[in-house]
Amino acid sequence: MQLQDIKGLGLTTTKYLNELGIYTVKDLVEYYPFRYEIIENSDLKTINDGDKIIIGGILENIPSVFHFNRKLNKMSFHLNIGSFITNVTIFNRAFLKSKLLIGSQITVIGKFDKKHNSITASDIKFGLIDKTLIEPIYHSSFKINSTKISKIINSALKKITIPNFLPEYLIDKYHFIDKNKAVNIAHNPKNKEELKKALDLLKYEELFTFMLKINNLKNTKKKDNGLTRQVPYAKIEDFIQKLPFKLTKDQLISVKDIYDDLTSPRRMNRLLQGDVGSGKTIVSFISLYINYLGGYQGALMAPTEILASQHYTNFIKFFPNLNTVLLTGKLKAKEKREIKKQIEEGKADIIIGTHALISEDVKYNNLGLVITDEQHRFGVAQRGNLKNKGITPDILYMSATPIPRTYALTLYGDMDISSIRTMPSGRKPVKTYVKTNKEIKDVLYMMLDQIKAHHQIYVIAPLIEESDKIDLENIYKLEEKMQKAFGKICHIGIMHGKMTNQEKEKVMDAFKQNKIQILISTTVIEVGVDVANATMIVIFDSFRFGLSALHQLRGRVGRNDLDSYCILISDKETKRLEVLTKTNDGFKVSEEDFKLRGGGDIFGLRQSGDMNFKLADIKNDYDLLLKAKEDSQYFLKNKEYKLEKYSYIKNKINESTNLD
Repeated sequence: MQLQDIKGLGLTTTKYLNELGIYTVKDLVEYYPFRYEIIENSDLKTINDGDKIIIGGILENIPSVFHFNRKLNKMSFHLNIGSFITNVTIFNRAFLKSKLLIGSQITVIGKFDKKHNSITASDIKFGLIDKTLIEPIYHSSFKINSTKISKIINSALKKITIPNFLPEYLIDKYHFIDKNKAVNIAHNPKNKEELKKALDLLKYEELFTFMLKINNLKNTKKKDNGLTRQVPYAKIEDFIQKLPFKLTKDQLISVKDIYDDLTSPRRMNRLLQGDVGSGKTIVSFISLYINYLGGYQGALMAPTEILASQHYTNFIKFFPNLNTVLLTGKLKAKEKREIKKQIEEGKADIIIGTHALISEDVKYNNLGLVITDEQHRFGVAQRGNLKNKGITPDILYMSATPIPRTYALTLYGDMDISSIRTMPSGRKPVKTYVKTNKEIKDVLYMMLDQIKAHHQIYVIAPLIEESDKIDLENIYKLEEKMQKAFGKICHIGIMHGKMTNQEKEKVMDAFKQNKIQILISTTVIEVGVDVANATMIVIFDSFRFGLSALHQLRGRVGRNDLDSYCILISDKETKRLEVLTKTNDGFKVSEEDFKLRGGGDIFGLRQSGDMNFKLADIKNDYDLLLKAKEDSQYFLKNKEYKLEKYSYIKNKINESTNLD
């Protein structure tokens, strides 16, 4: 059955559905309401003025209709609800007049005007509804409304029967209702109890399918034939001993994890996660060194040119004898051609860059290791393009947005995980304060103390230019204020995403060389920028940011043994922001962020289509996710998986297994 087979669905309406992402009947019936409006049967004596009500009664008179123009009309009638009679008005329902006979029993949904004893109705139902009305609300557009979508879905449901997807033993185990019934109830719930049963099945099925893919992928990757390197660990230990600083316990464990992966025949697929400033970068450099000793090229991709340049500069300090190249979009055509030639001929040992690394014309000689820094900032296709440049390169992802381990083990079930929780010695926790705009004078005095101590300061604004809709501080306003306060005693610079890469790099270099003491910026400085002399960050309108994003920004300071400060300026959501004043532990911050915001935004998983659940939510349905994980593991191991009757499940798993 196709969309065009549904009665009354023309080309125009089909186009509107397509714009909502609905292309097939399957898409249509799985286009579930994003919320439900529950209206209890009302008593007009107890409700407040303006409340939404649902009330039944008997029609007292023939409705009168007034036409404003050809497209707009108003219908009015009196409704006897038992204790008294009220006036009902409804717009654009004149076509119902012939059915509204005196003495008819109807139910009206709308808003009550207590003063005028009247109801402005949004809908009329024929017959009396005893208790509760549950109204499904769909994501819609100005071209097609929620009510129209509901009618189209119900037309389709009358023509099809939806088979069960889950194995019978799981349906019996959890006493799930039939899937066809569950889908019909989800679109037409009669009461809260049956709606809960329907959603339980549909959410579980989504999570079970997702975990089947995750666990199947992990099982498949265990069988992958990776690259085997013959590298004595003594060489790695010797390098570590010669470093000008001591690695932490977690860094050493992570290095050993990666070494074991790179010297085993199994292909590495590892996530290296650690707090801001925990020392992931040196671990990634050592990984590239192990890969180099094994005889292969290594690639490190960063999300910004500033960070890529920083990695390149730091890498050649540690490994001056390796032929390391930097490939970014800003290079001149001649320079790019020369670097690409070195890569293709195998003369380049280490390649560091941005998205330029995945250009079609970049050909690697023997790519053995791919590292993506801040992996959640790259889309699935981008990471896949780089991975596919080699035959079977080992993969290392890095993220400074720590994920609570229990969630990470579930969501990144196809990856091995190394976590760096311990911080390098000598680092002091950043002191964090929440201040209101009325306390700005105190903040300016704190900034003055840092300038007098010859330290540098970041000032963060969430917007670049004026906005008529939102009254927020922006870069140019802040620059004007900072010039008034400090322009005579220090240099002030600005940086934002609309500047060219060359402009941003010029400003950042000036800041690194202390030619700029106060840098006013948007969040372009969030990732990886390392200026040891920066000891304060002031974030305006901090309520606009998630806790994990604020923690990332805070990580731009405290990268030395000096006292450092983070000032969050906000007149809203100050209780939420207080979390950051109590801990510098990114894992704890991410736990709180997860509770407040859910997982998709934090982990960057919305980029992967598989995380766009239609009904399930990994935060609210986490217990259900754990059950689905356990059940999916059992199913894949169990001999029943091999039975022909479950071939449709195998096909579903194979639809998409590229979840990395």
